[in-house]
Amino acid sequence: MWLSRPPSRWVPCWCSDVPAVPRVSSAGMNAAVRAVTRMGIYVGAKVFLIYEGYEGLVEGGDNIKQATWLSVSNIIQLGGTVIGSARCKAFTTRQGRLRAARNLVEHGITNLCVIGGDGSLTGADIFRAEWAGLLDELLRDGLISEEVAKANGRLNVVGLVGSIDNDFCGTDMTIGTDSALHRIMEVIDAITTTAQSHQRTFVLEVMGRHCGYLALVSGLASGADWLFIPESPPEDGWEDLMCERLGETRSRGSRLNIIIIAEGAIDRNGKPISSNYVKDVRAAGWEQKVGEGLCHHPRGASDSLQSSKMGMEAVMALLEATPDTPACVVSLSGNQSVRLPLMECVQVTKDVQKAMDEKRFDEAIQLRGRSFENNWNIYKLLAHQKPAQEKSPFSLAILNVGAPAAGMNAAVRSAVRISICRGHTVYAVSDGFEGLAKGQIREVGWHDVAGWLGRGGSMLGTKRTLPKTCMEKIVENVRKFNIQALLVIGGFEAYEGVLQLVEARGQYEELCIIMCVIPATISNNVPGTDFSLGSDTAVNAAMESCDRIKQSASGTKRRVFIVETMGGYCGYLSTVTGIAVGADAAYVYEDPFTIHDLKANVEHLTDKMKTDIQRGLVLRNEKCHEHYTTEFLYNLYSSEGKGIFDCRINVLGHLQQGGAPTPFDRNYGTKLGVKAVLWMSEKLQEAYRKGRVFANSADSACVIGLRKKVVAFSPVTELKKVTDFEHRLPQEQWWLNLRLMLKMLANYQISLTEYISGKMEHVTRRTLSIEKGF
Repeated sequence: MWLSRPPSRWVPCWCSDVPAVPRVSSAGMNAAVRAVTRMGIYVGAKVFLIYEGYEGLVEGGDNIKQATWLSVSNIIQLGGTVIGSARCKAFTTRQGRLRAARNLVEHGITNLCVIGGDGSLTGADIFRAEWAGLLDELLRDGLISEEVAKANGRLNVVGLVGSIDNDFCGTDMTIGTDSALHRIMEVIDAITTTAQSHQRTFVLEVMGRHCGYLALVSGLASGADWLFIPESPPEDGWEDLMCERLGETRSRGSRLNIIIIAEGAIDRNGKPISSNYVKDVRAAGWEQKVGEGLCHHPRGASDSLQSSKMGMEAVMALLEATPDTPACVVSLSGNQSVRLPLMECVQVTKDVQKAMDEKRFDEAIQLRGRSFENNWNIYKLLAHQKPAQEKSPFSLAILNVGAPAAGMNAAVRSAVRISICRGHTVYAVSDGFEGLAKGQIREVGWHDVAGWLGRGGSMLGTKRTLPKTCMEKIVENVRKFNIQALLVIGGFEAYEGVLQLVEARGQYEELCIIMCVIPATISNNVPGTDFSLGSDTAVNAAMESCDRIKQSASGTKRRVFIVETMGGYCGYLSTVTGIAVGADAAYVYEDPFTIHDLKANVEHLTDKMKTDIQRGLVLRNEKCHEHYTTEFLYNLYSSEGKGIFDCRINVLGHLQQGGAPTPFDRNYGTKLGVKAVLWMSEKLQEAYRKGRVFANSADSACVIGLRKKVVAFSPVTELKKVTDFEHRLPQEQWWLNLRLMLKMLANYQISLTEYISGKMEHVTRRTLSIEKGF
């Protein structure tokens, strides 16, 4: 179906450009270049790289070069774009586009893949609309023949949005945004210790000329005291209110204040609000700016993964294009690839700016999408304590269970604060179910969780003990403290522990309470969710380690690294890290392999290492096979590669578990904590009768998780039916579809019959209002 015309006629090229104003390139662009190039070659097409964006397209010559598989080797870890990007005034004119058309026709290029912002993509759509007229003009001037004009009669265009500002409506996250957020959070984490030591106020300016996404998410992920975004200017007189609020936090013992400003921040009258002005208003601060250096930071794993996935989908979109197919943008919605009509996205993006220009700020926030609106509402809810309207009769206990995972503390912080906002009594339990049994329970307040967002591990303390070993003591303390709801944040043990409590309800009436599990484990093996807290941090830690491992062999002889990752029986870490670093193979338990597969892999890698490729990377999940151990793989590859390459072993171990949480895990944990408590509050009201809570229905004990596009609550008793308890895995795992991409980009000949193409979805106010869960 997708090869309905000869591959030789499908000739994609890559163009990266932002013509309107000087901007910087985005991390993740090279991963997209690599994916488009390799996928194009994989399906039998010629692929051309266009250097220096539209300028190269207009100038032609050496700026348009045919690519090979090796042309994009060892670029996935690099920031910026190896093919360059430049403004081009000539392309904004018809004469310039006429020259560009001639250059494409000379190379037989009829498919164009463009990465850039709305200006670049709009230019591509204009170019596409004019294509027939441009060919007629070239034919009339005698610059091309009638046969050439007929052979190149249609230009297909697909776009990938590259913008660290995440300012393109309709997409969850644009290429470069995740890396920019990493950079901002690194700076905030670094200055926090200085601010605490010297009791300073830091004013941090981040990029975002027309969109406050970076400021908003970094403010949410850092617990900033005050936030300025262009979509929601502060009310008149904000200066006095800000100083009053900051003074209140100091009077309660805080030693620092963080103020974050988007570079496009304005007041209600449209006057710019600068970081210098805010510093002068505060009159006790010190300024730190984060400007264009943001996107020069090495990429986040999310940028590599989504860029690779979108790059492959872009090729499929071009292959499947028909004369009636509009120019589209490839994006991800949740973990699904989607295609969006380009001009619908551009129009809504323009509508946002128009709404801001006309001071319709509430509408501007809504047009940004439901996720943006939720971020803003949650930030306002958690930034400053607001007295509950009335004291509720409910008490809620929070505990961590299992191994520590980044993001646990963010979830605890938001759960505590939203519970206080609802008037609940909140208890913190130390050391998991064991602490609950021993009575290690204390009431916590708003300021007890201050500063927890950026902390790794578990501030509450966590253990793997399951309830069945101490059930009677747990029941005794539930009764003693009158606990009516239990929020358990942890990995597979948290899920299994809550399931044990539910199954014990028939014996202990005290356990007929509301229970919720927030999955938090680097293994990402909890049923009921596509993503667990901590897994993003773990993937980023593994990716950075693999990048350093590969770099360690730079300048030496050919070398292959065998790297072991954690994850138990779950191969998520190995697979996603493998895609992010461009691994040659990733062995996991869920994708069984034999000695014949190993032999084929070794031969494949040996052939590659006979070319100009200097380094190879093979990942192995720690429990992927009982007999084919890391040592076995090392010996096998060393023996078969003797004389061609040598091998080294690296066991990443617990470094995947430690470190500061990524922006995603901080934001995700914050949102899950809020959503879990709001759900539990609703369930408590439903189960409250005659002064007590009694809940024994299946939906009173759930796992909260992100499933495809939405946050869902799944009863633990239902999830039991789809769980492999022996191997501590869900029976179905969405990420196994990613292994096809891993193998294709490593040049294994795999059938495309299993590839699931993205669907065309429209961008309207209704679709923007749908809750995406992030």
